[in-house]
Amino acid sequence: MTSLSDRPVKPVVGMTVPHESANLHATGTALYTDDLIVRHQDVLHAWPVQAPHAHALVAALRTGPALQVPGVVRVLTAADVPGLNDAGTKHDEPLFPTEVMFYGHAVCWVLGETLEAARLGAAAVEVDYEPLPSLLTLTEAMHAGSFQGHQPTVSRGEADAALADAAHRFSGEFECGGQEHFYLETHASFVYVDEGGQVFVHCSTQHPSETQEIVAHVLGLHSHDVTVQCMRMGGGFGGKEMQPHGFAAIAALGSVLTGRPVRLRLNRTQDITLSGKRHPFHARWDVGFDADGRLQALKATLTSDGGWCLDLSEPVLARAMCHIDNAYWIPNVEVNGRVAKTNKTSQTAFRGFGGPQGMLVMEDLLGRCAPLLGLDPGELRRRNLYAPGQSTPYGQPVRHAERLTTIWGQLLDRADVVRRQEQITAFNAAHPHTKRALAITPVKFGISFNLTAFNQAGALVHVYKDGSVLINHGGTEMGQGLHTKMRQVAATSLGVPLATVRLAHTRTDKVPNTSATAASSGSDLNGGAVKNACEQIRGRLAEVAGRRLNIHPDDVRFYDGRITGIGFTDQVIPFAELVHDAYFQRVPLWAAGYYRTEGLHWDSARMQGEPFKYFSFGAAVSEVEVDGFTGAYRQLRTDIVHDVGDSLSPLIDVGQIEGGFVQGVGWLTLEELRWDVSDGEHRGRLATQSASTYKLPSFSEMPEVFNVHLFEQATESGVVYGSKAVGEPPLMLAFSVREALRAAVAAFGARGASVEIPSPSTPEGIFWAVEQARAGAAAPAGSETSPVTTD
Repeated sequence: MTSLSDRPVKPVVGMTVPHESANLHATGTALYTDDLIVRHQDVLHAWPVQAPHAHALVAALRTGPALQVPGVVRVLTAADVPGLNDAGTKHDEPLFPTEVMFYGHAVCWVLGETLEAARLGAAAVEVDYEPLPSLLTLTEAMHAGSFQGHQPTVSRGEADAALADAAHRFSGEFECGGQEHFYLETHASFVYVDEGGQVFVHCSTQHPSETQEIVAHVLGLHSHDVTVQCMRMGGGFGGKEMQPHGFAAIAALGSVLTGRPVRLRLNRTQDITLSGKRHPFHARWDVGFDADGRLQALKATLTSDGGWCLDLSEPVLARAMCHIDNAYWIPNVEVNGRVAKTNKTSQTAFRGFGGPQGMLVMEDLLGRCAPLLGLDPGELRRRNLYAPGQSTPYGQPVRHAERLTTIWGQLLDRADVVRRQEQITAFNAAHPHTKRALAITPVKFGISFNLTAFNQAGALVHVYKDGSVLINHGGTEMGQGLHTKMRQVAATSLGVPLATVRLAHTRTDKVPNTSATAASSGSDLNGGAVKNACEQIRGRLAEVAGRRLNIHPDDVRFYDGRITGIGFTDQVIPFAELVHDAYFQRVPLWAAGYYRTEGLHWDSARMQGEPFKYFSFGAAVSEVEVDGFTGAYRQLRTDIVHDVGDSLSPLIDVGQIEGGFVQGVGWLTLEELRWDVSDGEHRGRLATQSASTYKLPSFSEMPEVFNVHLFEQATESGVVYGSKAVGEPPLMLAFSVREALRAAVAAFGARGASVEIPSPSTPEGIFWAVEQARAGAAAPAGSETSPVTTD
């Protein structure tokens, strides 16, 4: 077996190739879960009965009237569940609740011959509720002491003593909002039972194995009685890691009880009101700097809004706490975390998985403190970047920390920052009502699952007698290009052209016990497993070729569908011919591959260890223009240098960086979830439940000039073909836009003032920040006691 990171001659990885389903996407012929119903007869459709209360007891449930509606076949309730009435892994998510925990909570589901029949049937169900007091905001939950799950602490050194000794000390609070996933394809499941009693679940899920487990325990079956297949997803972003399981279980229960296929596809309003979102966070912090502006101590409390049940809130909080340092060395740290329990949807995984919220606390803190220290925010950040030999607050050495400084320098040069700063100064002097500014922010993001056991993967690779290759792996495709990269890995490992390799849909009966496609680890884990399987096959083929070429198997070389020996090219065996020979020599032409990430250890009780295989680094410079009359802004230019190691697929990686950045800008500047927090009859109702009321980033929010550069000479040892993850880290590059907005707002006010902006920094929020900047006075630079607070 070769080293995991070494690349052979003429590798297919590293080539610029299009997404493997690009043509299907562009022509509309790509099939998604909900497209499959046209191939089946007698399909039933599911519709939820959603509660109109944020918190209430279900006093009575009368389903009889629904059964009188033409086309209604059955109403599913808790009494129909043969197994466990729970949609989660922590047994705190009843599939059919007797206590409504959020506005829109589904209390039962109606099955109809048509979607309209199911909808009318749901409207006919009669439910008596006993309303109960509810908690909707983080402030309400914190005042009420409403928390759930563990309350961990990350610490190093003596934070209190270091704060007391710091030359400059500041304190403040900060709160950031949630984010709706708004994938193009809503949650969808399609289930039928075959002649052998096998429950076959087609599901738009990032975690087929866990969907399989939840469906099985709801039905009272073993996992081998349930098969889950995910063809592809129209977006996931973490929202389909835990959330699909209950919907799949509803469809499976309906299919088992009626003997007919059942389709459950949420419309947009149902999806937004039933499914979880990014966790909002509140932070309270106390920070100390030395006389040169170097961080000395940080003491903080992070409180996340977990919604009504735990879901993934505990690991999301843990990652936020492990990423509050972002790219900065802090000698003395104490960070406490807790998860608030509120009467809202169960908040869940979202691209970055808590990392963005933790890192945002630090970036906001530095942006607010820099003027008080009399330093340019970019210079303050640069001074505090990790250096070689330093480690994180939880004890993991920051390997390749020098890349942060190198990337920073490259970005300043590539973005021509010095000259542009001069132009911005001149522009602002000439425009009293419009201001420009730019900001540079770094990213350091750990790659691996927090839970060490999840860092494993399997694959199944078949080579057929004609030399064609079929690969199966446990990862799911949600548009991020994982399948494209896996084809490139297989083609490189076997030394065959990319066109030779086909990839089959992800299924639990092909590769079992898989981890979610999440934590940016899809390529690392599944790529390692695919490579392992291919190398097993190639090793057997090398022995066949070695006998034919009269050389040692280690001297056989595979490339571009040809097999020859090291040091000579006059004897060449076509790959298909060698496979044919191997078959007639009774050499197995398939292999099950496996990969586990080495070198990981995490003590979740002590919040200490090395939970990440490596860190992804990057930095971005963004320039914005703010209108002082309206708060509206334009993104003029963004330059990015990002470390993806040796890219497996450069075109895919650049696309992921661009997409992640724009999604981050959406979260930080546009996307605002609004809940009815009044005491009226609609308390707890989500007001932003459609595209007409929830603002998403679009082409108009793209930077007018957008430059992305992949950091070079960045091989990462111990990872498949030297690559690095790319899914989540680029989202945090969007901090540069928010910090540029802060600097533009500051340009409207007095020099040296600390500027506060909300998150999301909507045009309305920026307008009021501008008004405050215009009315405020300069704070004394470097003041030891200047408070930094938020509204």
